Amino acid sequence: MGEIGVGLIGYGLGGRAFHAPYVGVTLGMTLRAVVSRDPAKVHADLPGTTVVPDVAALLAEPDIDLIVVSSPDALHAEHALAAIRAGKHVLIDKPFATTFEDARAVAAEGEARGVVVTAFQNRRWDADFLTLKGLIEAGTLGEVVQFESHFDRWRPVAADVWKEARPGGVWLDLGPHLVDQALQLFGRPLAITADIATLRQGAPAPDYFHALLRYPKRRVLLHASKLVADHGLRFAVHGTQGSWIKHGIDPQEAATVAGEVPGGEGWGHDALPGVLTRAGEAPVAVPNARGDYRRFWQALAAAIRGEGPNPVPASDAIAVMELLDAGLRSAEQRCEIELD
Repeated sequence: MGEIGVGLIGYGLGGRAFHAPYVGVTLGMTLRAVVSRDPAKVHADLPGTTVVPDVAALLAEPDIDLIVVSSPDALHAEHALAAIRAGKHVLIDKPFATTFEDARAVAAEGEARGVVVTAFQNRRWDADFLTLKGLIEAGTLGEVVQFESHFDRWRPVAADVWKEARPGGVWLDLGPHLVDQALQLFGRPLAITADIATLRQGAPAPDYFHALLRYPKRRVLLHASKLVADHGLRFAVHGTQGSWIKHGIDPQEAATVAGEVPGGEGWGHDALPGVLTRAGEAPVAVPNARGDYRRFWQALAAAIRGEGPNPVPASDAIAVMELLDAGLRSAEQRCEIELD
């Protein structure tokens, strides 16, 4: 096939920093149209790009093969289903949907129509995560017995934006990333216990979660809070042969928010190494692998052309949604939820 024409639904942070810049640097992809109520904002970054008022108008645009769903969470399933039924391939920003049932419906429709349906799990290509994955695969840590993953922030006052009021709060915002990374490393757990809470005064939705995934011989802790002044800790991983502690976060998001074009000199380089401590040995700094979200987009382009696998198949998104749903039920019922 020729150029993959892309239509983008939404031009908030996701559309502006995570999607449009990467479409622009992916060989064989062209951004053809954007759904936005603010054409001036789109044209400030993308002069000459077609801006349409709604999804129906986008689906009527010619030569669009892939729809990127970066609309508010509650609309993800509706917009994805409309695109799939129009015969388009679909990339859905996280969360894949707001309910387990909607997620399964989207996946089933995509399979029935024979189109590529993928979830935007870009943080599989974070520098620190790739480094950790390499350490685990090499056996450097031995058998991992305790894994902590943090996405903390210092935002003591809730902003007046829809994302702060999203149902499920930070659990459906940052939780999909942390859950997906845990599943990639360790597979499906036996059970989950989640504490999801609103700790900031006046915040309209949960801004804190602490989830425990139970495995037969391993415990996985996923944590996020918006009231952490010292929020540098990213990973704390302990195994039978050693520990790896990582502070700081992959720089790619900050770079694109600042207007950098993906792929420039030093792109994806996380200069803050993790520290490896093995029994009886002095701690050593471990340089990070290079992070690169472009690899997701390149793989997606290949999958659409029939030249490679879907980088994040819908089945992976369903697995994440299963745990997100179980976490919500655990927090509501204040108990452990075993997975069937």
